[in-house]
Amino acid sequence: MMMTRLETLKTHLQAAFGQEAALTEALGELTLEVPAEQWFSACTKLRTDPGLRFESCIDLSGVDYLTWGNGTRTQRDAQAGTPPRGRYAVVIHLLSIEHNWRLRVRTFATDDEFPVVASLVECWPGVNWYERETFDLYGIIFEGHPDLRRILTDYGFIGHPFRKDFPLSGTVEMRYDPEQKRVIYQPVTIDPREITPRVVREDSYGMGR
Repeated sequence: MMMTRLETLKTHLQAAFGQEAALTEALGELTLEVPAEQWFSACTKLRTDPGLRFESCIDLSGVDYLTWGNGTRTQRDAQAGTPPRGRYAVVIHLLSIEHNWRLRVRTFATDDEFPVVASLVECWPGVNWYERETFDLYGIIFEGHPDLRRILTDYGFIGHPFRKDFPLSGTVEMRYDPEQKRVIYQPVTIDPREITPRVVREDSYGMGR
């Protein structure tokens, strides 16, 4: 029986990384999970191995798993027999033009207080701005990046706005002061409030009364 493209890719990944490769399949897609200390070497193999040839990294982003599964993240890892994962992950999406297949690859930073993973700029130069964006929004440090500066937030911005514990209204606001004739920064003057949609707030919503 002829193997599908997905089955062929899975076979090549197992040949490159061993039968113990942390591969999962869902919705017709494969995800390869790599330890942080092997992040750069594994990605280099994904790009250069003739059976894989992922020439292009089409996306890189961060993920904050702080509230994933309502706090059951560690419990689920224990049930699955895998070591507890960190709070912050880096996820990339790869494309092989030669073989016409795609792959998702993920790694978890080992330190939740100071998340660090290796930069992939030497592997795929196009991830330069992706890594800067991920650093800006999540605070993940990409070791070896040639120019790791903020790219979306203002120069004086404090914090990382995509972290789950970042306040919805932020901490600092910026405005032009006509008396000083310059832009100034000041604490946020908006009273924080969180609105829960009625469909979530009321268990009996839509059931008739």
